Amino acid sequence: VQLQASGGGLVQPGGSLRLSCAASGSISSINAAGWYRQAPGKQRDLVALLTSGDRIDYADSVKGRFTISRDNAKKTVFLQMNNLKPEDTAVYYCNVKSGTYYRPEQDSYWGQGTLVTVSS
Repeated sequence: VQLQASGGGLVQPGGSLRLSCAASGSISSINAAGWYRQAPGKQRDLVALLTSGDRIDYADSVKGRFTISRDNAKKTVFLQMNNLKPEDTAVYYCNVKSGTYYRPEQDSYWGQGTLVTVSS
């Protein structure tokens, strides 16, 4: 299974970006997904989470601005980011989980990361 993340780039404060993470290979469905980010010199932190039970959680710093979603027909996960701030600058990584009916999150895959830079 391979994940291809895209959509990063340079944007001004207040702008928007939409990140995509497309899965290919032997994956039947995306049962859960998450977006994480890592700023220079800092640890990787969770930004948004979509569980196999359809629960959605966001980091406090992005609540009301970011939205995670998935399209299983396209095997793709999205992160819509609005009202971007300079502190959102980081490399964003997607994580996708798949599995069986009884263990829907048993397999975990990571994308390669896409850089988001928020600057004027």
